[in-house]
This record gives sequence, C-alpha cells and structure tokens, in this order.
Amino acid sequence: MIPDAPNDGQATELRHLKHAQRLVLGLSLALAMILAAALSYELYLTFSSQDVAGAEFEANAIRSAERLQLLFRDRPADLPDIQFVDGDGRALSLRDFRCRPVLLNIWATWCVPCRKEMPSLDRLQAKFDPSRFLVLTLSIDNRGIPVVRQFYQELGLKSLGIYADQSGAALGLIGAPGLPTTVLLNEQGQEIGRRIGPAEWDSPASMDLLRKHMRLSADGSAK
Repeated sequence: MIPDAPNDGQATELRHLKHAQRLVLGLSLALAMILAAALSYELYLTFSSQDVAGAEFEANAIRSAERLQLLFRDRPADLPDIQFVDGDGRALSLRDFRCRPVLLNIWATWCVPCRKEMPSLDRLQAKFDPSRFLVLTLSIDNRGIPVVRQFYQELGLKSLGIYADQSGAALGLIGAPGLPTTVLLNEQGQEIGRRIGPAEWDSPASMDLLRKHMRLSADGSAK
C-alpha cells in the first residue's frame, strides 16, 4: 500500500523543521568556532606570559651573576696540597702557607684577563702584611719562573711574590674551569670561597668582602 503524499500544510511544516535544524546546526558550528578561537587566544596568552617570565628570569640571573663578586662556601673545604716553586726555585706547597689567610690566584702570562688583573692584585698585597695575609699568584706557564719574572718587570709588579707550577697541574687540582681562578683560603688552608674570572681586587667593594669573610683587620692581621 502506497502512503498518502503529504498535504500542503504538512509540506510547509516539514520545510520549517528542516530550516530550523539547519539554523541550529549553523549556530552550533559558529559557537564551536568562537570557543576554539577563545581557547587558542587563552593558550597564546599563557605561553606568551611564560616566555616573558622566563626571559625576565634569565635576564635577572645574568644581572645577578654580573654583580656577583665571590661565591662563598657554607663550610670550609679541604684542597689538594698543590706543589710549585718560588722565584728562587725552592719547592713549596700550599701547606707551607698555613696559619694565615691566603688569596690563591691561578694565572698565566698568556692569559689576557690575567694580565689586566695582576696590577690590582699587586696593589692589594701592598695594603697588607704578607706574613698575615698573602696574595699567592701562581703561574701555570710551562716556561716557568723566567717568563713570570720578565712579566713582573714589564708591569712593574713589586709587592707580589713569584710562584710557578710549570706542570699546570694546579688548575685541575682545584677544579678550575679556566683562567684566572681565585680561591680564598683560611688559616687552615681550606677553601672558603672562589671567583672565576678577573676582578678589581683592591676596589672598596672587594676589600670589604675580603675583610669580612677572611676576618682581616686594616693591617692585614686576622681578627
């Protein structure tokens, strides 16, 4: 049996229903697109703010590192007993310099930052009695004492002693990544702090740090 064809009223109602369905579907698609766009924008803002925060953190870390003078230990640490010779060729080691604070600076004549730093170390030693506070500038030049002595003469360094580790072993023994590296030692020969890279050691800020952490009085004696 063949069903009756819809009359005009039913046909009109069917058209209205289909139109309403298409309208609802279109609105749903539009709403979905709007929500997707809003979510994408929110994600963009989130990641952008994270990138900005990360960049600001990195910039602050760099500025802090630039301001850092010295890195001090929470507690003193033992060091290997580094071997070297003085300007007269006498065999010495770090153990020979205990009972006084020591600023140990590892350097070389071919190191450009070292060459610029040495005059400030010479001026620093001139301010203190070396028997009470010693600036021990230890060269790792493989040609030994002669090139160090010549370098001192060229720059007019008069307050620093001449010391050399011709083997260059000192750099590895103290775990230094490069030159210059400076290690601060207490009266027991233990490391209390260090700096990687050059510094203006006789500047007021550096002097204040040394006096505070190495317990030095104005004349270089330990407090």
